[in-house]
Amino acid sequence: MEFGLFHEFEWPPGASAATAFAQSFALVDAAEGWGLDAMWLAELHFAPERSVLASPLVLAAAIAQRTRRMKIGTAVQVLPLCHPLRLAEEVATVDLISDGRFIFGVGRSGFARTYKAYGVPYDESRERFAETLEIVKLAWTEERFSYHGKYFSCDNVALVPKPWQKPYPPIRIAATSPDTFAAIGTLGHPIFVATRLGALSELAPLVRSYRDAYKAAGHRGSGEVYLRVPVYVAETEQQARDEPEASIMNFFRYLGERLADAASLPGAAANAARGQRLQTVNYDEALKDKMIVGTPAAVIDRLTGLRETLGLDGILAELNPGGLIPPVRVMNALRLLCQEVMPRFK
Repeated sequence: MEFGLFHEFEWPPGASAATAFAQSFALVDAAEGWGLDAMWLAELHFAPERSVLASPLVLAAAIAQRTRRMKIGTAVQVLPLCHPLRLAEEVATVDLISDGRFIFGVGRSGFARTYKAYGVPYDESRERFAETLEIVKLAWTEERFSYHGKYFSCDNVALVPKPWQKPYPPIRIAATSPDTFAAIGTLGHPIFVATRLGALSELAPLVRSYRDAYKAAGHRGSGEVYLRVPVYVAETEQQARDEPEASIMNFFRYLGERLADAASLPGAAANAARGQRLQTVNYDEALKDKMIVGTPAAVIDRLTGLRETLGLDGILAELNPGGLIPPVRVMNALRLLCQEVMPRFK
């Protein structure tokens, strides 16, 4: 099982942006030293109360230069906000300077207000996603190519550089709405699943639909599933329960408000409804069905059950999704995850 850290480069209240970067890089360095498999970078825009991670590929390049072993991935690069040729160039560059350690995680994001700020209609996100991904793959695999689509066109383009990994870096796609699970299975790519807008107990039939479509399309294997989930590990059950409470509840309220605020934008109604539900979630409900907390032994038991139920290939652990847990406690949770939990799954 692959163990990764989902990292938002949190911006703590009262701290400078420089301090936020320094604290986050300290966590990256510790993860490399403690043997974590992968560092996963979010993409967040216009959120000074939350994060400084607006440029995941820039940070991926920085991490590539300060690590030698750990994989580096995006979770996710928001494809509809990108120009596909520029994106293909930058991802290939990161793959090369990391000696082939990059994983290209992609998705559409549920933040319709970000689309509005970029001048991209959110209701075009599905079509733009598909077109961008198609062009990026062509750019990586063809010496020269032309493309004429609804949103992008190019003629006789020779992309430089090409990626280190052949034919290109591994691609993983975020599945959020029920219909996307089967669609990604048909494409044959691994998926990210998450509990932010849903619950752990809801995932099994959705994962089954992904794997059924994957098999029906004739792909090799059974399809890979990676779970992004809030995780907190502490020495005692009481610490594990109490220490992340304020942060996780702050996060769910913030996320719910931001999604609900976009209800009037075309294509955003479904996520807005989910946002409204998030604002009423209580901590006991979150502990039961939206996160994994406990001592190392308790976390091992929970992950073992989820691996059996979902056929998990890995996790992306969110250690501080609300950004309010002190850095020393986040570092301790990472240490326990790497030294006490992870070895039981290798």
